[in-house]
Amino acid sequence: MSRRLINSGSPFEAQMGYSRAVVDGDWVFVSGTTGYDYETMTLSPDVAEQAAQSLRNIGAALSEAGATFADVVRVHYILPSADDFEACWPALQEVFGEIRPAATMFEAGLANRDMKIEIEVTARVQS
Repeated sequence: MSRRLINSGSPFEAQMGYSRAVVDGDWVFVSGTTGYDYETMTLSPDVAEQAAQSLRNIGAALSEAGATFADVVRVHYILPSADDFEACWPALQEVFGEIRPAATMFEAGLANRDMKIEIEVTARVQS
């Protein structure tokens, strides 16, 4: 089985020594992904927009890996404030509403105080 690294173009990946995603056989592991728009290197102050941008970033990584959101089996949501989670639900429902992967929300500090959500997914591409 081959192992392939996927990068988003974010400077953080090289600085911190990680990949946006790792493909290992049928499995795709997408690292914790925040709401940065990597084309403009901007971060919305709105948690709902950060959630939507995080999902766009994840979707791009999944696509490069040959996967889609339909292949996602597990999702972790990390927020500095659990009180912000409900504002993210519409974006999450739009992507995962029919897929319904196993999911857990954690309240924890993130690398930057401006980050309001980080999302990580695990997907398995069906042959």
